[in-house]
Amino acid sequence: DEIPTVVGIFSAFGLVFSVSLFAWICCQRKSSKSNKTPPYKFVHVLKGVDIYPENLNSKKKFGADDKSEAKNKSTMPKNSLHLDLEKRDLNGNFPKTTTKMQGSPDLENSSPKHFAERKKDSVSPDSLKSITSLSSEDKQDKLGTLFFSLEYNFEKKAFVVNIKEARGLPAMDEQSMTSDPYIKMTILPEKKHKVKTRVLRKTLDPAFDETFTFYGIPYSQIQDLTLHFMVLSFDRFSRDDVIGEVLIPLAGIELSEGRLLMDREIIKRNVRKSSGRGELLVSLCYQSTTNTLTVVVLKARHLPKSDVSGLSDPYVKVNLYHAKKRISKKKTHVKKCTPNAVFNELFVFDIPCEGLDDISIEFLVLDSDRGSRNEVIGRLTLGSSAEGTGGEHWKEICEYPRRQIAKWHMLCDG
Repeated sequence: DEIPTVVGIFSAFGLVFSVSLFAWICCQRKSSKSNKTPPYKFVHVLKGVDIYPENLNSKKKFGADDKSEAKNKSTMPKNSLHLDLEKRDLNGNFPKTTTKMQGSPDLENSSPKHFAERKKDSVSPDSLKSITSLSSEDKQDKLGTLFFSLEYNFEKKAFVVNIKEARGLPAMDEQSMTSDPYIKMTILPEKKHKVKTRVLRKTLDPAFDETFTFYGIPYSQIQDLTLHFMVLSFDRFSRDDVIGEVLIPLAGIELSEGRLLMDREIIKRNVRKSSGRGELLVSLCYQSTTNTLTVVVLKARHLPKSDVSGLSDPYVKVNLYHAKKRISKKKTHVKKCTPNAVFNELFVFDIPCEGLDDISIEFLVLDSDRGSRNEVIGRLTLGSSAEGTGGEHWKEICEYPRRQIAKWHMLCDG
């Protein structure tokens, strides 16, 4: 019975000793922590002051040179890393002081003027040279070169023109930075002979190599003629873009010795404003499946002055005729005080017959006047019997149904 009692006494003494030792160690650790300064991270978050030995923005690189690190440590001011934590108040805040913190000499010397000068120096002379060269090239407005050949066949009494190619055309499509070029050729001054090449897709150096033969032209009349080449870029959704033109007077050109190879620079088109009743841009599309005609009145330009103030208030009236009888009419909104109106209004007409043989459409551009009767500024008629561009436009929409075709037309007197 004595042995268990002795074991119990020793166990109790051992337990008391272990508890007291653990309590003494905890007290020692607590006192040591109260004497130590808080970690750098705590002070940094508390006051928002950067007191790390290294700059946080410049991370330490792998494989850095030890000498460079020692040099950076030696040049670093000691006072900038020292915070007297004993001067804190009960809330743990530092008292406000008027002492000026020391900054690096590089920051003191870097004034706004210094940064501005550095920014100026960043532009190299080569870049300035390239900018000036681009501006000079833009001013030249080079439109490319047209290559062609002329020949006269005495046996057939025919004048032969071969359009070979064009080089260095400008890009008319800003998205793809290319063009869809083709060429229209007219023999002046009578304008009886008009031809055009095929459209070549997405190229600035088109090779046409197309030959056009004009019969019934005596050789004695060749000297009185002038060739007019119009270089255009096809646009499916609006009017084709005009790249430029080439005029070749045939006076003084000798074709009796055979074929003559020629090349000419393409020049900018001489745009002359309409001196008549103005121009109208319309777009038409014939739907053969639904037997409907879609008409879009897009723009009008160079309209004459018909008001006392010098400006007109134009609108467009659209009349649909079947066998010379008006069966439908529409009109656009009035555009106030402008000779160049933008309408962009769409109308759909139901066709009472199959096809467009007996159908014609009339556009009347009028000046709105509340005080009196509206005056007709100009008139345009499209149909199978229409002359000029009106007949050509109508022929195209008949040949290509389901395609929206837009063209500019000269307005006639009302």
